[in-house]
Order: sequence, then structure tokens, then C-alpha cells
Amino acid sequence: MQNVYKILRIASLVRNERVKMLGIWMMHILGMRYIGVFFDPVLACNLRCKMCYFSDEDKRKSYRGVFSFEDVELISKALFGRALKLQIGCGAEPTLHKDLNRIIALGKQYQIPYISLTTNGQLLTREQLSDAAEAGLDEITISTHGLTQHTYEYLMTNGRFDLFLQTLHHIKEVKAQHPDFKLRINYTINNDNLEELSRIWAIIGDEVEIDILQMRPIQKIGNSEYADFDTSKMYNRYDAVIEPVIEECRRRKITCLVPTKQNILAMKNNEIQDKRIETATYCYVSPRGCWQDDFDYKTDTFKSYSKAHHLGMKLLVAIFAKKKKQPANTTYKLNYNIK
Repeated sequence: MQNVYKILRIASLVRNERVKMLGIWMMHILGMRYIGVFFDPVLACNLRCKMCYFSDEDKRKSYRGVFSFEDVELISKALFGRALKLQIGCGAEPTLHKDLNRIIALGKQYQIPYISLTTNGQLLTREQLSDAAEAGLDEITISTHGLTQHTYEYLMTNGRFDLFLQTLHHIKEVKAQHPDFKLRINYTINNDNLEELSRIWAIIGDEVEIDILQMRPIQKIGNSEYADFDTSKMYNRYDAVIEPVIEECRRRKITCLVPTKQNILAMKNNEIQDKRIETATYCYVSPRGCWQDDFDYKTDTFKSYSKAHHLGMKLLVAIFAKKKKQPANTTYKLNYNIK
């Protein structure tokens, strides 16, 4: 297992985006792994979290579809050979796919250095977790948007706080059998759950060892039921609420993915942000589309598509490109410091 977070931390020390793009271009030319494949094998969810587009009935109706395992095999043949990381689950709930562990095993067959599963954890049994670890899963990311029963079940509609705690206990047991198995907690911060962050060590940290903690400021993704996207309180309470959690992560040697105060302010003001790295490395795959609009995983491969569309030259040109103004409500994926 390759330490992806160490690589990202080292990369974050390089402040010049042009230098980073030069590195990506060189990896592309040399045939090295540099893309992250973010894979939703099924577009469905068992929950209706208020901050998610699955809480929007119209959007939910349009977000449907499931890959057959035969399709997954074609996708893996097309893309997995250049993947540095495979993240299964990017908004939808991957545990609804009947071949989940076969997808994990396929990732390992293609020698992807790091495979992660992002889930709400409500459907996972201990046996399923253990089987996933045996199949080669390196990390499980559990999404939680509250650390009291009231807030958790209010924000994560149809979710049960007791099942969340039960899943943590199962993960603890699996980690005992697989010492390299990582737990990442994904906490999306809004004005209703910000103050609960201080409870994380009592609720989670004392139950199971956290390896990575991600604190994500709320962003508007579709017409979600939740409508309070003001991050002013988050910015104003950063030193009092978020900074102590960062310090405790440092003390416990937990990798912490968290935006700076300046990141939060930039998002609030919709400042120009450099998306070249994201565009070059982010590869999203779902039943609605695969990577590029004109990429056909049944006939194309990363190599053939790159050659036909002169991707190497486009990456070279991107090194010297200027930052572009993004549309309002742009979702930013790489606006974190790694501590």
C-alpha cells in the first residue's frame, strides 16, 4: 500500500502550480500513474442527506443507473492502469452494488496503489467489512454530518446514529485483524453541526483509531434540501472550534485534511481558484459518463484516447495557462491543507 497522503503532503509543499503541472506532464509522458479514479458503480443511495443532491426528488430521479460487472471490467482495462488512487463512492452509496468486493479485488489486480471506499456505513456488516479488507481495500471513509443522535439523524435523513456507532465498532475489529487498514472520517461542516466538532474524540476517537480526518466546508451541490451555505460563522469560529481539532489531530498523529481560513474566505467570495491540477488528475466515472464526454470505455483506453486527443500537448500548454474565473457555486475538490 502506497501512502497517498504522504505524496499529497509533499506535493502541497510545492506552491507553484506551474511546477506541479510540469510534474504531471512528466508523469504522463513517462507512462506513470497520476490520475485519481473516482468511481460511482451505482447511482443510488439508501439515505436522503439534507446537504446532498439525493435529497432533491427531481435530481434523484435523474441520478439512476448501475454498472454490470462486465462494464466494470472494461472500465478497469481502460483506466485502472494509470490510476494512483481508486475511490469507490463519490456521492452515491457504493455498498448498494452487489459486486463491490469484486471491484476492489479488480483494483488490486491492476495494482492500484491505494483503494478507498466512501460510504455512510449504514448497510455494512462486520463480515462485509472484513471481506472488503481481504479483497484489498486500503481505506474506508465514513461520512458523518453530526456527532449527536439528533444532528446526525436530522442531517442524514433515514440514517440511524446507533448503526453509525455499530459500524465504528466493526471497523475497530477489522483494524485489529488488518493493521494497515485505514479509517477516514468525512465531516461536512455547516452552521448546525460546527460546534459538535469538539465531540469527535468522545464519540469516535475513543471508539476506534482514526487515521485521517477530513473537515469539509459545506458547498452547494444541486438543489439540496439544506439551504444554509453561509460560511461566515465557520470563518469566525475557526480558531475556537476547528483549530483545536487540528491540534488534537497533530497530537494523535492523525492526518488532517482541512481548509485554511483563507480557503473558506475564498470559497465564500468565489475567488478565482486554480483548477488545472484538478482537471488534469480527476477522473470521475459513473453510469452517467466516464471521464471525458467523448471517452468510450468499451473501445477506448487511457493510452489510445490520450494519443488521439494529444493529451500530452494539452498538459504542456496547461503549464503556462492562466487561472480562469469559475462560475458561481463552483465545487472545489482540492482546497485542503494536509496536516
